[in-house]
Amino acid sequence: MRQKLQQCSMAAIYLNWAIVGAGAALFLLRSGWPAAVAWTAVAPLSVWGYIRVFPRISRHLGYGAVTDEPARSVPPAAPRRVTLYTALGCPFCPILRDRLRLLSGEWGFELEEIDVTAHPELLRAKEIRAVPVVEVDGRTHVGFATTRHLADLILAGRAPADPVPARVA
Repeated sequence: MRQKLQQCSMAAIYLNWAIVGAGAALFLLRSGWPAAVAWTAVAPLSVWGYIRVFPRISRHLGYGAVTDEPARSVPPAAPRRVTLYTALGCPFCPILRDRLRLLSGEWGFELEEIDVTAHPELLRAKEIRAVPVVEVDGRTHVGFATTRHLADLILAGRAPADPVPARVA
């Protein structure tokens, strides 16, 4: 079986949230406002729960493991600004956020996180079709990455030397 890409397409993110909204409308029409309110509370909590357990179940869902590989202990020559583009509902985004925050604390670069879920104009401008996206000095990396790969991207100012394979044959 081929491994799925370790990223979340924006189309899938929007579809998930459209289902939550449509479910709320359907419950409102069919069962009344108490059921719609319950759905509106339970559905996002389910998404949150999925994101919390995702690292433990990712390999069973076909995404492979999301284990980490530590960064080399070489600090960057100069602090840089790193931008992380995320979307609400993506299970890979919080993993990369945590890894970048640790590197930022050690190396002193500025980390800016931008949630693109409600910003289609930014998606078009940056040509973002999947998240997470890490941007350093105009270069981007799309999808999951280990701390080592993130550090290589920040240090070298180029794509990681040995990127995480997107697909496994």
